[in-house]
Amino acid sequence: MTEFEAQVLADLSVLKSQMEHLLGIGQPGRLTQIEERVDRHERSVQRMKGLFTAVGGLFTIAQIAVDYFRR
Repeated sequence: MTEFEAQVLADLSVLKSQMEHLLGIGQPGRLTQIEERVDRHERSVQRMKGLFTAVGGLFTIAQIAVDYFRR
């Protein structure tokens, strides 16, 4: 085996171990963990959008009531 072949095999071994770390070996890897974090973040953003919409609606109704009673 030449020096070049040995270097290629060593690099492939490192790449394989990094891919296993990223994808996981029977357990969730880092990629799965990142996907779960993104899903949780998207759910919380949707909740905040709903909350802000509801609060905005309440403020609108309150403003309409105040304008109605001013007349």
